[in-house]
Amino acid sequence: MPWGEYILLSPAPARIARARAISLVIVAAFALTACTANGTGGGPSATNKDAGLATVLRVIDGDTFEAAVDGEPTTIRLLNVDSPETKDPQVPVECLGPEATKGLEGLLPVGSKVRLELDVEPLDKYGRTLAGVFSPDGTLVNAEVARLGLGVPVLIEPNKKFYPPVEEAFAESRTAGTGLNSADIPCLPAQQVGSAADAIEAIVAAPLSDAAGDLDQRHAGLVAALATISALKSAATTKDRAHWAAYKPAQLAVLVDRLDAAASSGVGHQDAIAAKKQELADAAAAEASRQAEEAARQATAAEAERIRNLPPVPAPYVPPAYVPPAYVPPAYVPPAAPNPYPGYTGPRCYAPGGKSWKPC
Repeated sequence: MPWGEYILLSPAPARIARARAISLVIVAAFALTACTANGTGGGPSATNKDAGLATVLRVIDGDTFEAAVDGEPTTIRLLNVDSPETKDPQVPVECLGPEATKGLEGLLPVGSKVRLELDVEPLDKYGRTLAGVFSPDGTLVNAEVARLGLGVPVLIEPNKKFYPPVEEAFAESRTAGTGLNSADIPCLPAQQVGSAADAIEAIVAAPLSDAAGDLDQRHAGLVAALATISALKSAATTKDRAHWAAYKPAQLAVLVDRLDAAASSGVGHQDAIAAKKQELADAAAAEASRQAEEAARQATAAEAERIRNLPPVPAPYVPPAYVPPAYVPPAYVPPAAPNPYPGYTGPRCYAPGGKSWKPC
């Protein structure tokens, strides 16, 4: 884990001062041992294992433990090695983090005595003592963590004393394929890259469906896989985690190339899905138009057939033409002749034609 990512995220000044005092005690112990062994002030003796002795109290994670130094509990951070996270509140427990913790517990059993050897800078900004840690038999614990593949070499100037042995030990882990260099642990970057790329390749290899629902499901799978690819690419670029720092530049380049190829293939397939969905939409629109036209044609034909089967329409009523009757003037009846015999009431004898008479 990067220096100081957890433990005392906001350290109290008293805690820092105490840690610094303890580190000065360790430095003084080295100097005193050197003067005793060499008769000069030329530096700590490399053979005296009693200088800076500490007793292990507990292991915190894969590269940090607590020890009693001069009777004081002190947090010790292994120099030049970085293990996967388990304690950072901002980061989920990382792949092999618990295994790294158990590995350090095996190397530093509670109660065991260790020798602490400092470098140029004895403390990190969180007040932890930065040290090379030697077991009673002289084994450099920092290097053993790397040899197990449970931590990667890390160089943060000016502390570089233990970087070469840690780097050499991690090279052995690479050769053996242990821990962070394993090819069989699914949560490691190489396997994650392979799984993400395989997922995209499987989606791309399958023929496109003619069902919009299937295409949507495939697109959703691509979105998820591409998000994973993007996260992996970002992690590979920053290399701010032990997992990615485990790879050599050439190995990392291969992983990044596969991520890029998978991303390009996935994006291209997204375009193909979009084109297929547009094709299906156009075909559906054309079919809907055809069906509408066919429905209209059938409706027209049905209406024509209905009209054809109607009973004959009667001829419209035409009233007879009015012929006014011919005018026949009344026969002229001449007025009766005046009575030539006024007062006569006796028999009358008419002349031929009945128009005139005379008394009989």
